[in-house]
Amino acid sequence: MIGRLKGILLHKQPPWLVVDVHGVGYELEAPMSTFYDLPEAGREVSLFTHYAQKEDSVSLYGFLSESERRLFRDVQRVSGIGAKIALAVLSGVSVDEFARLVQTGDVTALTRIPGIGKKTAERMVVELRDRAADLLGGASPIAAGKGPADPLSEAIVALQQLGYKPAEAQRMAKVAAADGDAAETIIRKALQSALR
Repeated sequence: MIGRLKGILLHKQPPWLVVDVHGVGYELEAPMSTFYDLPEAGREVSLFTHYAQKEDSVSLYGFLSESERRLFRDVQRVSGIGAKIALAVLSGVSVDEFARLVQTGDVTALTRIPGIGKKTAERMVVELRDRAADLLGGASPIAAGKGPADPLSEAIVALQQLGYKPAEAQRMAKVAAADGDAAETIIRKALQSALR
């Protein structure tokens, strides 16, 4: 079961958040990609949700975008991957970047995501490559072997190659990027901010 939840954000402490919907508090687990863009506690928030019921537990997951929820669900279709790894993927890399890594078969970059080993990364590439364009909402696939599609993605990859964790590289690049910036400019500004 999936849906949408709109209410007042009461509490947020990764990976958990609590949202009040007409007097009922919902506890959700969310990836870091969602936490980075959440409003302050006491403000209204709207989340896409995924409800999961197992024999011994019930879980509710929250995402700020439909593409995050779609990736969360698609990654779990890969054999041997559950919700914990799917959340790690979203916490470690953007949806666009993940789709690019899968399309290009970049197993090495996928293994930099915490919790993803070489065999899991290889399974992801094999089982998700055909659906990578769908992860982007039907956007045209990136040709295999080509680099990132835009300056922001290029800057994120470069920051990761400099040793920053995927989520940190993504955050740094997004904060530094301005409309029209080339990848080199984003990287320079992100590194200058890190030194302050």
